[in-house]
Amino acid sequence: MSGFREEDPRINSIRTKIRVVPNFPKQGIDFLDITTLLLDPKVFKNTIDMFVERYKNKNISVVAGIEARGFIFGPPIALAIGAKFVPLRKPRKLPGEVISEEYTLEYGSDCLEMHVGAVQHSDRALVVDDLVATGGTLCAAMNLLERAGAEVVECACVIELPALKGRERLNGKPLYILVEYHS
Repeated sequence: MSGFREEDPRINSIRTKIRVVPNFPKQGIDFLDITTLLLDPKVFKNTIDMFVERYKNKNISVVAGIEARGFIFGPPIALAIGAKFVPLRKPRKLPGEVISEEYTLEYGSDCLEMHVGAVQHSDRALVVDDLVATGGTLCAAMNLLERAGAEVVECACVIELPALKGRERLNGKPLYILVEYHS
């Protein structure tokens, strides 16, 4: 299920830099913290490089990053592949006219917003976030982009929690991940 063969040494280096924080943000949730990965420039670069290698020849015109950790991975991927970066933000964070999409996640509900006009009907979009759990956030992002006329080519995350079956909610949309986490 991961994007690259397990023999790629970059996968193990990425996996070992992800910190597990038990009972955060609430009891019973294991939070997978990518900030420890960011502290190692080589591993952070390897993470970005693996995404760039996958998307550099796929005619992606938009990289849409989900707040907040999609903002870490999305911009360097967008720059490297020559695409624009579109932030998908929490409510009331973007000035001007926005469209929004509400969704549920494993421990509550939320909403994503995007500027009207940020994507065009001819845009081919990649959705980027750090992790897929139940798939609610990725589905909301895809719905938002598709309502605005973009074609969502694929979703990409550093981490997948397969036990929460988020991939199944993506309605067949490809999901590219680097590391699976099994609790």
